[in-house]
Amino acid sequence: MTNDPSTWGARNAHDPTVVRGDDGLWYMFSTDAAAGVSDFPVGAHIRTSTDLVTWSFHGTALGEVPAAAKEWSGAEGLWAPEVVRWPTADGTSRWHMYYSASTFGSRTSAIGLATASSPAGPWADQGIVIATRHDRDAYNAIDAAIAFDRAGRPWMIYGSFFGGIHIVELSAETGTRLRDEPGALIARRPASVDGAIEGAYIQYRPEDDRFVLFVSYDSLVDTYSVRVGVADEITGPYRDAAGNDLTSPTDERAAATGTKVLGGHRFPGGTGFIAPGHNSIFTDGDATFMVHHVRLADAPTRHEAQIRRVHWTRSGWPVVSPHPFAGAGTERLTAPEQVAGEWDAVRFAPEVSALVEAQRVTLVSDAVSDGEPVAVTILVEGVSSRRFAPRSTTGVTHPVVERAERDETRDGVELDAVVFGAWDPVASRTVLAFSGIDPNGVVWSGSKAVTS
Repeated sequence: MTNDPSTWGARNAHDPTVVRGDDGLWYMFSTDAAAGVSDFPVGAHIRTSTDLVTWSFHGTALGEVPAAAKEWSGAEGLWAPEVVRWPTADGTSRWHMYYSASTFGSRTSAIGLATASSPAGPWADQGIVIATRHDRDAYNAIDAAIAFDRAGRPWMIYGSFFGGIHIVELSAETGTRLRDEPGALIARRPASVDGAIEGAYIQYRPEDDRFVLFVSYDSLVDTYSVRVGVADEITGPYRDAAGNDLTSPTDERAAATGTKVLGGHRFPGGTGFIAPGHNSIFTDGDATFMVHHVRLADAPTRHEAQIRRVHWTRSGWPVVSPHPFAGAGTERLTAPEQVAGEWDAVRFAPEVSALVEAQRVTLVSDAVSDGEPVAVTILVEGVSSRRFAPRSTTGVTHPVVERAERDETRDGVELDAVVFGAWDPVASRTVLAFSGIDPNGVVWSGSKAVTS
């Protein structure tokens, strides 16, 4: 990997967030990180794009770790910058960046605030919003994200491992905490899995009048996955599609709790991706997108940012495209096609942390689509859950199989799904894709098989 950031594109982006400036450009902000590079810029990396596909490096937001945050945490770089357009009474342009300063494995951390009139900067540091001390606090002040409730009040979601994910109300005027408190706990995991949860983000879904919480489980090195829960109020409680409360999973349900919408996977002939996570959500008109980082299965020290379309099922659950977004003109077919037929599909069983290889399946549906998203009920015909489960070396049926077999009828598994167009990077053409959720809250995602 070259030391020249101008050659990186979306490579080396970690913990990304994307916003659109008044100049029409898309801005990606990410952690100060680069695989295999000994010397790289510090101060929250910035990239820009005109199309969400090709990214150019544009330096850093702050140029250094701000003095107060560095003194508190000892951080050598900034992590997980969250950038948001801040509402103002007079309509003037104002942007907030919430950055994290810490060291790996420590709770001596700080979330700071910088402001600017444009995402292009210049950015001015405004000091620390919240700080934690390893020997004092059970929670960890990193990985900030901002959400607004129904009344337009701002809230900060934050936390990593240790004491879980918290949410605290902010001042609409200053963007700092309204009260000197850690806020409410909205998600955590037990000590049996090292409390491995971080990278939270909340999206309000007005069509369903509820809040959607995205979090990342497990290790950013190899087993990250994106999980989802929903709530009627921004402060929770958040529950997954199976009804599990994300704040109180037992040791036995530590892996199963949280609807898994994206995990490590590989489609035939394609690149294997592992550890997708630390996502944020953004919109462009009616389209919803997820940006996240991911690692390459065959070169796991390498990481890059990917953007994927997010679609919503009839029951209001987010599902994610199996393929990265390749541009606005790559999602429509020249003519409608039948959904029924042969597909390559992955099943994101929440208990499985390993990369999932796609399997050939047959879908049954009367629907047709030219790539325009359509919410449908589809049947995965005659599927055997054992095809999608890890191989047993003990002869004991894996819990993933037992759970999946409860989803099955004699004819197959029924999915509350969305069919849409996506660019197949192996076939180098637009294909139909689907993502959907089965009766037990397990997500399936697939790409129509290309046979010619």
